[in-house]
Amino acid sequence: MTNACGVDFGTSNSTVGWIKPGASPTAGAGALLHLEDGKATLPSVVFFNADDEEVRYGRAALADYLAGYDGRLMRSMKSLLGTSLMDGQTEVAGRALPFRVLLAQFIGEVKRRAESQAGRGFEHAVFGRPVFFIDDNPQADKLAEDTLAEVARNVGFREVAFQYEPIAAAFDYESQIDREELVLIADIGGGTSDFSLVRLGPGRAGKLERRDDILATGGVHIGGTDFDKYLSLDSVMPLLGYKSALRSGAEIPSSYYFNLATWHTINQAYTRKSIVQLDDLVRDAREPGKLARLQHLIDERAGHWLAMQVEGAKIALSDREQVALELERLRPAETLLVERAAFEAAIVQLLDSIDATVLRLLDDAGVAPCQVDTVFFTGGSSGVGLLRERIGALVPGARKVEGDLFGSIGAGLALDARRKFG
Repeated sequence: MTNACGVDFGTSNSTVGWIKPGASPTAGAGALLHLEDGKATLPSVVFFNADDEEVRYGRAALADYLAGYDGRLMRSMKSLLGTSLMDGQTEVAGRALPFRVLLAQFIGEVKRRAESQAGRGFEHAVFGRPVFFIDDNPQADKLAEDTLAEVARNVGFREVAFQYEPIAAAFDYESQIDREELVLIADIGGGTSDFSLVRLGPGRAGKLERRDDILATGGVHIGGTDFDKYLSLDSVMPLLGYKSALRSGAEIPSSYYFNLATWHTINQAYTRKSIVQLDDLVRDAREPGKLARLQHLIDERAGHWLAMQVEGAKIALSDREQVALELERLRPAETLLVERAAFEAAIVQLLDSIDATVLRLLDDAGVAPCQVDTVFFTGGSSGVGLLRERIGALVPGARKVEGDLFGSIGAGLALDARRKFG
């Protein structure tokens, strides 16, 4: 069926892949549809512009927010799936907006844009999913998939299937090779780090059933937004009073800082209750200037702006030893020098968990590290240098290949949609 597509709804970015009629059933290259300004990626962002009374998506949403329009920005919506927050709501223009409705608005917009680019409707879709939406909680994990399936059907997908994101990336890589390989797929996304060990090759690519080729899958709920969070807590939040003390000797409650350092909880720092409690803390703080700076940031609703600066620093540190973080919206303004070594130290425990996941995967498959031919990196957060080094060191004899960091999964899902639906 040519009305079947693959949807990669990501924590940070989303894509849609579609194999055109007449194209080779194994050719994933060129499968991605343009979703915004000639680009295949649509940042998973929604901005409710109160000034214009319009809803913006993707880069346009970020542009409006950074331009200073009044409104509510939502990002990392995928992180809500499987959590109790999914049944909650947020306030937009004085009205309560359920998170399920918010999710449907975004996925519906992705569908509309994809259909416009393809020139046809899409009734069937294979959605990518992490190996685990929620770690160590099968019930919550199933709830997350069921919720996403319900939302997808509600916006017009008549039939919905799922595929593990690293398996989809494996299908994309397979379309590019001319010999059989044992491949470790490392998909480091915004919200999760997912891995698969798969036998790939031209002779296997046309098979509908690939279960025997998948030796093991594994994952952990750690991704780029967690790297942002711990870089923020280590480097930026101390400027706002993180780990400082009240006059009683007690530590300032950390919830303000964790909320502001975590993309999908930033808006919780703006609640009336939180603001009133912060007024009391400023009066009792040993370092009231830092708390006043925090107070100003919250009054200005600048939490997402700060998170963007931290994210930008993380990206820059992939190929630089240090970066100057210009925090001009703080009062007083500050230029903060962030070192790569400090960033790596802040995330070392996260990397330990990722290493353990890979080793467990190899053990589950009964495969020795020396047997792995290739490590295929995909996902935007696989650009973190130390992470790549550590994963590579676990399979030292494997060659290292970088895929399309933002497009491999969508292209692979398109191939899977062709296999499953037509």
